[in-house]
Amino acid sequence: MVTVNEAADIIFANLHKPQKEAISIEEAVNRVLAESIFADRAFPPFDRVSMDGIAIRFSAWEDGARAFKIAFTQAAGEVQKKLESSEQCAEVMTGAMLPENTDTVIRYEDLQIEDGVAKITVDTLETGQNVHRQGIDCKSGEKLLEPGIQLSPAEIALLASVGKSTVDVYQMPKTAVISSGDELVAIDQTPGPQQIRRSNTYAIAAAMHPLQWKAQQFHFKDDQKELETSLKKVLQEHDVLILSGGVSKGKFDFIPEVFKTLGVKKLFHQVSQRPGKPFWFGVSPEGKTVFALPGNPVSTYMCFYRYIKPWIYKSMGVDFPKFNISLATDYFFKPPLTYFLQVAAKVENGKWVAYPEPGGGSGDFVNLKNVTGFVELPADRSEFKSGDVFSYYPFRYII
Repeated sequence: MVTVNEAADIIFANLHKPQKEAISIEEAVNRVLAESIFADRAFPPFDRVSMDGIAIRFSAWEDGARAFKIAFTQAAGEVQKKLESSEQCAEVMTGAMLPENTDTVIRYEDLQIEDGVAKITVDTLETGQNVHRQGIDCKSGEKLLEPGIQLSPAEIALLASVGKSTVDVYQMPKTAVISSGDELVAIDQTPGPQQIRRSNTYAIAAAMHPLQWKAQQFHFKDDQKELETSLKKVLQEHDVLILSGGVSKGKFDFIPEVFKTLGVKKLFHQVSQRPGKPFWFGVSPEGKTVFALPGNPVSTYMCFYRYIKPWIYKSMGVDFPKFNISLATDYFFKPPLTYFLQVAAKVENGKWVAYPEPGGGSGDFVNLKNVTGFVELPADRSEFKSGDVFSYYPFRYII
């Protein structure tokens, strides 16, 4: 048996080596960038008006001028116009090029306009106000984005602004999500008294979805020969296998023995944690990665967020975000195991705190509807006090 930290170290020492693929930016949100992005021009590319109003030469204000005859209007998208006299002003629209021979913009709210004359109604101005200067955001040729960034809508806007209609991202591994067990039936079937509908594979696939990580789902019976034949084929056709069930010590838990027969090297089996103790992890000679998770729903779910999600991030060079949170109430857990406590996170007095929602154990997936994530309580303690801070693995974000 390994500790939680030992298990994580072993998993992170066996990262997936992703290939690159070019995709349209419409499909790129939440994918991981695999190329450097450079500015093809300065940002902004010209002195840009940032408020609707008038543009003047500031020196005219300094010389005492407070009223200016409107010479023309400069609209966004128009070629730059030129102000011929400092006694004049130009009406300017947000996003327009600042007219030549002007340097300061006064917003409409600070003006009185009558008969084509704009009178300034405020007592103070600053030179260059309401002007977004050329190149102040970035210079032409400047590196904007590095590989290893998970693309958000903000980065999509940057890609569009530099003319990148397609972008190189890291290809997600071809993945199979597999359940096993004769007690499980398809979700569109009516289970018998001894059966339940399959849910774990759907939960894993749903957890993968925000990363645009897709999976093919399979279900196999508790038959060792059938498992050998089926898993051999799946292993040949996929880069990553994520299994739920069949890894404990029951008479029908054939998964560890089957993978041994198939030549997959076991790197650990059993982690000193609750839930999820029977967790099995291995790698094939061809570099295929196998996560065999316990079949209890909460165990499966927790292991995905504690181990598999960080693993895929790290495989693509992303710094996996770490979160800490403080307990809102005291909690006691006696066994010498790392305990992943189900919690509901809330903001109180400007700080995130976690309220324990332990539920009925690793089989009580109904309780997860009340939960926002897991708090990792270390094995070397049994009493955990309100205000103590621990690692937090969220799967739900409160908006």
